[in-house]
Amino acid sequence: MREHLTEIIVFTVLFLVVSGMGFVASRWRRPKDLASLDEWGLGGRSFGSWVTWFLVGGDLYTAYTFVAVPALLWGAGAMGFFAVPYTVVIYPMVFLVLIRLWSVSHIHGFVTPADFVRARFGSPTLALLIAITGIVATMPYIALQLVGIEAVLKSMGVTGHLPIIIAFAILAAYTYQSGLRAPALIAFVKDTLIYIVILAAVIVIPAKLGGWDVIFNKAQEKFAASPAPGDGILLNANNQLQYVTLAFGSALALFLYPHSITGVLASKNRDVIKRNMSALPAYSLLLGLISLLGFMAIAAGTTPIGKDNNTIVPRLFDQMFPDWFTGVAYAAVGIGALVPAAIMSIAAANLFTRNIYKEYVKPDASDADEARVSKITSLLVKVGAVACILFLDTGFSIDLQLIGGVIILQTLPAVALGLYTRWFHRAGLITGWVAGMGAGMLLLYNIGNPATGKLHFAGSAFPLDKLGLDTKMTVYAGVLALAVNLAVAALGTVVARAAGLADGGDATHPDHYLADEGDPRIKDLDLTAH
Repeated sequence: MREHLTEIIVFTVLFLVVSGMGFVASRWRRPKDLASLDEWGLGGRSFGSWVTWFLVGGDLYTAYTFVAVPALLWGAGAMGFFAVPYTVVIYPMVFLVLIRLWSVSHIHGFVTPADFVRARFGSPTLALLIAITGIVATMPYIALQLVGIEAVLKSMGVTGHLPIIIAFAILAAYTYQSGLRAPALIAFVKDTLIYIVILAAVIVIPAKLGGWDVIFNKAQEKFAASPAPGDGILLNANNQLQYVTLAFGSALALFLYPHSITGVLASKNRDVIKRNMSALPAYSLLLGLISLLGFMAIAAGTTPIGKDNNTIVPRLFDQMFPDWFTGVAYAAVGIGALVPAAIMSIAAANLFTRNIYKEYVKPDASDADEARVSKITSLLVKVGAVACILFLDTGFSIDLQLIGGVIILQTLPAVALGLYTRWFHRAGLITGWVAGMGAGMLLLYNIGNPATGKLHFAGSAFPLDKLGLDTKMTVYAGVLALAVNLAVAALGTVVARAAGLADGGDATHPDHYLADEGDPRIKDLDLTAH
């Protein structure tokens, strides 16, 4: 640990400065009272273009970006680049969904996607399923942030669970106190550090290694000698379908996550969202550069600590930069994990409070009751994330996020399609969810990893030969599960309508999906009446 003393000092100082900002954030744009989900969980729904840009960017580009994606490129080659096209195609799709969701939420005071489903389809049961799905899918995503911090600590020679417990205790404390304002304020520092580190990396490291041609040649040599048929700096016939379905499925999933929706609902008007969806692809350029760190690590001969592939990027920084700058880089990754972890825990807590606690435990809960329960739940969610690390394979931490994607995709028919149509019957959506979730879990259960010896839940690439097809191709399990969901939901809807089953009432109206800031009808409808 002594040889990493400078790195540890720089990392600790920056970490403590940012944590201090998290506590101070409770005074930033402070209202008279933080004791409501609108204020604690959504920052007063008042964030403008710049704050939203940093908040949503800090929310979506996480430790997954800085640790997991380059580690996948280092280990598997071109397949790791799926993250670049998916973060390009997603933003036009988001225009179709989140602006409408913001408007209807603005009118009714919705805090979660399950609030919307409850009002749209008149089904507490369906809303409960959406809430549970959001909470469960968020757990492995928070766990991925833990893995990112753990990788940095390992690279500094800091072992054991105590340091990461302390880090998350600090995170829990300032999230509890400041709510969404904390990650919103910290995101400014996080993004600044990330841009500095990555721009330095793509200039300094290639220069030290002899140029980009050397980097790509070394990567090609490594994969040419690999026994794995799917590895290489180019895709091949066996992994192209996996690449396409993974990119498309991940794009569909990203803005269904509760934390993504939370960041958007905190915006003050529709124009803020539009400007952000136009500007956020700048992060995709950064992501492409970050991905290449995996190939740089191959050319530099970087090796992970033990079998922990997630330490590749921290080890590369340690190898290529002076100690003080390595400390800055480690802090960027660590803080890059704290911002989304805070937002994710807030979003999951809001789901529990609004759609489980208030719906089934205390229907007459006041705003202060909701805020208090959400604060406590945000602490418990982090414990669930630790359980994900213990029980799931984290050899490639990106699998944590991809498994979460399979789960959250099952909310697409009710949430995303529900913003445009009520053709689906609530009974059809419920049976579709059950079928899609069951299919997703079955597919994930049957995905093993021969390299680690793990037989189940070891990734998200499902081999099509297990369906009886004569091929070596794999496909993203989330897309298959979603197809099952949609097919069963459509069939269930037809059957329910033919049987004359009562449909739920719709508390929304077409013009609610177009409302903007200052609309006088805010919260004029009573959700509990439906």
